[in-house]
Formats: sequence, C-alpha cells, structure tokens
Amino acid sequence: MTIPIPLPPGPHARLRIIGAASALGTPLPGTAAGPEALRATPFLQRLAEAGIAAEWVETLKPRLVPPPSAAMAERLAANGEFMVRLADRIAALEPDTFPLIIGGDHAIAVGTWRGIARRQGHAPGLVWVDAHLDSHTETSTHSGNIHGMPLAALIGEGPPALVDVPGPLLDPARICIIGARDWESEEYERLTRLGVRIFDMADVRRRGFGTLFAEALRIARGKPGEEGGFGVSIDLDALDPLAVPAVTCPTADGIAPQALADALLTLRSCGDFVGLEIVEYSPQLDTDGSSARWTAEFAAAALGPATYWLRAKERNFGARNYAPLPVVFHRGEGVWLWDVEGRRYLDMMSAYSAVSFGHAHPRLLRALTDQAQRLSLTSRAYSNDRLPLLLERLCVLFGYERALPMNTGAEAVETAIKVARKWAYRIKGVPDDMAEIIACDNNFHGRSTTIVGLSSEPQYRDGFGPFPPGLKRVPYGDADALERAITPHTAAFLVEPIQGEGGIVLPPPGYLARCAELCRRHDVLLIADEVQTGLGRSGRLLACDHDGVRPDGVILGKALGGGLLPVSAFLADERVMQVLNPGDHGSTFGGNPLGAAVALAVLDLLEEENLIAHAAQLGNRWLDSLRRLRSPLVKEIRGRGLFIGIELADHAPPALTAAELLLARGVLTKDTHHRVLRFAPPLVVQQAELDWTTEVLKEVLELEAPALATN
Repeated sequence: MTIPIPLPPGPHARLRIIGAASALGTPLPGTAAGPEALRATPFLQRLAEAGIAAEWVETLKPRLVPPPSAAMAERLAANGEFMVRLADRIAALEPDTFPLIIGGDHAIAVGTWRGIARRQGHAPGLVWVDAHLDSHTETSTHSGNIHGMPLAALIGEGPPALVDVPGPLLDPARICIIGARDWESEEYERLTRLGVRIFDMADVRRRGFGTLFAEALRIARGKPGEEGGFGVSIDLDALDPLAVPAVTCPTADGIAPQALADALLTLRSCGDFVGLEIVEYSPQLDTDGSSARWTAEFAAAALGPATYWLRAKERNFGARNYAPLPVVFHRGEGVWLWDVEGRRYLDMMSAYSAVSFGHAHPRLLRALTDQAQRLSLTSRAYSNDRLPLLLERLCVLFGYERALPMNTGAEAVETAIKVARKWAYRIKGVPDDMAEIIACDNNFHGRSTTIVGLSSEPQYRDGFGPFPPGLKRVPYGDADALERAITPHTAAFLVEPIQGEGGIVLPPPGYLARCAELCRRHDVLLIADEVQTGLGRSGRLLACDHDGVRPDGVILGKALGGGLLPVSAFLADERVMQVLNPGDHGSTFGGNPLGAAVALAVLDLLEEENLIAHAAQLGNRWLDSLRRLRSPLVKEIRGRGLFIGIELADHAPPALTAAELLLARGVLTKDTHHRVLRFAPPLVVQQAELDWTTEVLKEVLELEAPALATN
C-alpha cells in the first residue's frame, strides 16, 4: 500500500502573528483593543480553514501610555519606545516564518517595517493601502496625532523618536499608496517630492482596484535584482465604511472590501512577499462582527496556499478519478469565477448546468441560509414543511401527478430504472427478473454500476462488471433501431433529449416524437433524462418540448439545486408511481427541507427572471455568431439554447488543448469525447459576455490552433 507523503508547507503557510495593541498615535483608544479582540473571534480558525498554519506569538502592549493632553515630545517618546520593541520582536522571528502584524493604530507601521527590514537584511518595497497619506512630521501635523506620521518616518523625515527606530529606511521609489482620499497639502508635497507613487480613489474608480494593485506590486518589487522583497500595509479605513465600519477614522466612498480581497489573492504566488500588516480595527464599532470577518478574509486571501500547492495536495491525497484543468477556484459571483491567485474567468460550463442561475445568487443564498438556520434534515421518517410545497410545485409546473425527490442526478436515474422495472413486473406483466431497459449509444446517465452497464464508453465499464442483465443499447437518433430492439419484456426506453457528455448531440427532427409513439404502441415507458437539459437550458422548460413530447417519466437534477446542493427528482404519473410502497425506495437526504427550500427558490427564479426565453434568444443569436467564425479547424457547431458544442476537425488539436488555451485567456470550458468543446454558461449570462467569449475563441482558433495543428 502506498501512503501519500505530506507536502512541505507553502511559502506563507508557517504564519506568525504579532499583535501591536497600541493607540498611542491617536487620542481615540479603541484600536488598542483590536488585536486581542480579533484573536477572540474565529480569526485563527478562518486562517486554518484556508490551509494556513498560524500561531499567534504574542500581543505587545505599550509600557507608557501618556494622556492625550501630554506634550507632543512625551507622546513621541512613548511611541518610539514601543516601535523599538515591536521592531525587535519582529526581527527575532524564525527565518522560515512569515510575519503578520495586527494593530493598533497605523503609527505601529514604523516598528513593523523597520523590524521586517532588519530580518530581511534589506528594506522592502511597500504597498500602502490607506485613505490617508500618513506622512506628516511633528511640525506639519494639523491634528497633532502621531498616527499621521509613520510613512514619512519610514522614509526618513519626521521626529527622531520615529525616524531613529533601528532598521534600514524604505526607498520612496518602491512605495505605492492606493485608495487615498483625505490628506493635507504638506503630506502630498512631501511624498511627491520624495518619489512615492499615489493612486487616489479617483484612480481606483477610473482604472479598477485590481489593475492598480498589480501596478503597485510592480513598483514595490523594484527593478530586477533589487533585494528586500515587498510588504503590504492595510489600514482598514481605506475601505468603504458602509461595508467595514469598525475603524477609527472612517472616510466615505472607499475601496470595496471584496475588491481588496480579490486583489490580495495575487500575493499567494509571490515568493518575495515578506510581510503583511493590518491596522485600525476598532472592535467597539464592530456591532455585527462583519469587520472582523473581513479582516480575517484579507489575511486568508493574501496568505493562503497557491495553485501549485493545492493541486499537488489534491494529486497526493485524492483518488485519481479526475484530471482537472490547471486552475484552482476560490470564489464565484454570477457568471464569473476567481482562482486562488486572483485571476478572473468567465464560467462557460456552469458545473455541467448545475450553476444555471449563476454563482452565489443572492436569492438562492437567502433561501439556503434562512432554511439552514431553521431546519436542515430530519430524514424521510418524518415530514417537513418544505418538501410538500416542492412536490406540488414540481407536479404542477411539469404536468405530472407524482414526484419522487432524490439527491444527485445519478440517484434519480437509478430511481427511474427501479420504478420502471417494478412497473414492468406489476403492471405490464413481464416475468420476474426479465425486464429490459433500452438506452442509446453515446449516452451518459451517471456512474453507478447499473448505469455504466448501459454505457457504450469502454472506460466507464472497464473493471466495474459484472453488470445487471436486461440492459440494451441502440444508436441515438435511429427510431427504427429502437423499434427493432423492443421486445415484450422491454420496460423502458431511457433517453437524453440532447446528449450532453456525448458532445452536445441533437437528435434528428421528430425523433423523440417517433420514439414516444413507438413506446405507446408497445407499452414501454419513455423516460427522458433531463438532468442537464431541464429547467430552461435548451431554451424550453424541458428539451423534450422541442419535439412536443410528454414522456412517461422525467428525470431532473443539477440546476434544481441551484448550484448549492444536490437536488434531483423523478416525475411520473400515478399509473407508474403506484408500484411503490413505503420501504421500497428511499434516501436519508432525499427531500430534505434545505434542498427543498433551495429548489423552490430555483423554480421561482426560473419564472420571475424569464430565463427560459432569455436562454432561447441569446442561444440562437450566439449560435449564429459562432457559425460565422468559419474556422477550418471547426467541423460542426451544434446546440440549442445555451447548450452548445463545437466539434473540432480531425486535423485540429485535441479539444483539451483548445480548452486549456481558452482557460489561459480567462474562458472556462471543457472537452468531451476528445474532439468537442462544450459551452453551457449560467442562464443569467448576458450578450456582452457571450460576445467576448466569441472573440476569445476566434483568437484561439486563428492564432494558436493553426500553429499547433501543423506540428
């Protein structure tokens, strides 16, 4: 037996936290309590959940705390003494650890960055995220507050008590401020004279925070070969106070906290990132705990493991049953996903249609959290107040008399097969253990032992037999073949109205209608697997609707759970469902109130946001746009609604290569059957996003793929 060997920790995994419980720089004492207040929250737990091995080393407190009325010289002396102690403690940290300093007011930055410079042996560059410039001296300050002086002191201007804290001075040319919106002219003049780069909030609004943060990193890293690495100092008052109110000096119209968290993800892969400082948390103003949560989010975003480490752990400890594309995702919103290093991608897969309503849809999240706080699971030994409403809604919407809830799509398919077999024995009169199920070549109905027995894909079957008897296949789209395969023992014909995993294969016009007529004539159940195609994906409520067919049974899944939970269902009339008795079939989680609440919200959204018509309209327009590409590397483009496959020509690179090239340009898709790229974006996608996808695809086909095809 091979035992996986744990990987060494990532570059920021051994985190050492030092609290600097000081409010010496301001007459407001609240920030002094900040470090220990954060320590009492799930701060460390949130870091651990992000894969960060963190240790809170200690929280330093000032030895002398002069009253606010004390003279400037006395307050500076107390602050300087504390900065020396803080710098000494940071410089003494083990060399293979990463320092995170939690303040306190921003005056502690003098101790933080002098200490980090000493442990590095060189002054680092610095990204300073702040609403203020903090670059006064004792002669220019308007307020008399020392927390307005640290940046000037770090580059050598200001009172000796701060400037003379041991450690190298920072190079102004490697300092960049982002988010400033409140300063005095003396500060601005000093920094511009010294060469510090300032991006104010007007710049942020015009160019975007992520773009400016990337530019700030280039400035802080300096020229090739410069030593010392770089650090990031975050004053929470840089953020919008409506979202992060627990700060001493709130200033309106700040940085969106999510924008900062997304930008900080880029630090995970920076081997020259040497220190992080977060200051100005005032716990008495954090009435709902949101500011503490954001503070933990910022630290976790910046210091969590990067793509290489996470993928290596997945390979090392996970079973080798998947080969995912080389990306690790961290967050999703709408049609966009962000990886663990802050890159943004347009999701054109929507988890095989499971995320049809987009990532983190607020309506679905509210349904999930409201129900989770009320009741999540009782098992079907008891009734709950959500499931009856869902059962009624499903039956009325889809026009069936009974609904049987399960979890995954594969479970719903298994349910349909079990019900069909029992129906054949009890109602149709098929002799015991002789019932037959017919499916199509190239199908994909799931991965259980029974289901893969119906598969024509050799890999899905290899090593998993013996398979149950009575499983047959016919060519997809060939109604005559179905008629030849039907016998008196046939219980059901299981079919995908559009074969998804098979390559977005559409049947010939009228095929499903002819199959329905054959099944009626021979007393065979027509069961449509709409796990991927149902709930508007094809531009109709069900893909069967394109042929005007009402199957005897319908299987739903994926989108029914809103991308939040596995929720599926098998729908049929009483003439089929009557064969089930209590105890015949069930699931502990199937029909749970949490899943039922989300599914009810899903069905509301489908109707209220008119997503079926939206998918039909955008899908038709997008298909036309894609077909106008006319690339020699494309054999066929096919699909319905927002369910589209692009089959590449035999001389083109494999579809996996094309998917990787699209990934590198920020578009997510996946290959299937080696030659087909599949596109199934969330139904909430907009025309501009589809147009951008077309442009990226055009670039891949015209610039990259031909070069590869000639190799």
